[in-house]
Amino acid sequence: MPIDLTYDPSVTDLVARTTTFVRDHVLPVENEFHGDITAAGGDDVRRRLNDAAREAGVFAPHAPVEFGGLGLNMSDRAPVFEAAGYSTFGPVALHIGAPDEGNVHMLAHVADDRQRTTYLEPLARGIVRSAFAMTEPSPGAGSDPSALRTQAVKVDGGWKINGEKRFITGADGAGFFIIMARTAGSPGDRGGATMFLAPGDTPGITVKRHIHTTDKAMIGGHCEVGFSDVFVPDEDILGEVDEGYRYAQVRLGPARMTHVMRWMGSAVRCQDVAVDYVAQREGFGGKLADLGMIQQMIADNEIDLAASRALLIKACHELDAGKHASDETSIAKTFAAEAYLRIVDRSIQMCGGLGVSEDLPLARLQAELRPFRIYDGPSEVHRWAIARRAVGRWRKAHQEKGSQA
Repeated sequence: MPIDLTYDPSVTDLVARTTTFVRDHVLPVENEFHGDITAAGGDDVRRRLNDAAREAGVFAPHAPVEFGGLGLNMSDRAPVFEAAGYSTFGPVALHIGAPDEGNVHMLAHVADDRQRTTYLEPLARGIVRSAFAMTEPSPGAGSDPSALRTQAVKVDGGWKINGEKRFITGADGAGFFIIMARTAGSPGDRGGATMFLAPGDTPGITVKRHIHTTDKAMIGGHCEVGFSDVFVPDEDILGEVDEGYRYAQVRLGPARMTHVMRWMGSAVRCQDVAVDYVAQREGFGGKLADLGMIQQMIADNEIDLAASRALLIKACHELDAGKHASDETSIAKTFAAEAYLRIVDRSIQMCGGLGVSEDLPLARLQAELRPFRIYDGPSEVHRWAIARRAVGRWRKAHQEKGSQA
């Protein structure tokens, strides 16, 4: 029986409306401010674009229906998020950008009823933004989350948190933080982390500075944040004490794939820009698009886009089936992050001098796409994890074979 790779007409219609909305309402704003969301007005422009997205019926396609979203599963999100990602401001406009999209997903799965009302609902409706505070300065948690050093100590009625976080996306202006802190064990231990919810104005939370990076489209920046005797009541523990790493997996796999979806849109845009250029540019007795070397770059871009989509579809299918999909999400994330860089590099090359100029968006799209090889796990860490699981499967199979002998 063949696998059905078609989408429901309602999803196809949503993709078409998202495409129109992004190109008519969002791209002009992005282009005016050269892709810098802070220069465009930060939360002020976010609210305006959110209102326009609501009017167009494309706002929060991932969020629960009860909180004003469209409730799409992972598979159906893929083409919608891609359409939104054609503009680097598209995820902000549709309220599907990191970290809010991943936080909505996790809260919908983990939060209790009170937390859903207090935190999830205003986030899903776009009333507030959020931040996920896990990464720390060296020697703290980064690609190795077990190195977590931020400490939460039990006190009367709750917990007090102390620690330093770095590279916390969206921290500046966040309505609340999801804080990962150690409640048991020592740095290096695989367990003992707990997630805490804290309003952004909680005493002791300080956004210290923005870390200036090549990407400029993530609202709220990437910040250093200090936590000094931050009191969190027991009712604001997200999930169970010492189970933070387990809950993080609820967020991380899907978040990797939504990154693949969004930046797929940017990669498609790079190809569109390049093909539009070479199909019209005269040179060497004809159009550049008629030259074999140019045709190879166009074809290689199409291959990278198709392969990235195929891996994404497989991973989303596994996630929607309730599986961890650790291999599938790592493979799709690693391949796509590197494929998108190949696509933008070829696109720049095809456009020659214009490719590295501000007359075309390619150079700044390259600056946006490059961090994806690091965000949500560097390629090297994913390769290590993929290889470790492959060897683990081999060992398990040979142990079982030996026990049956």
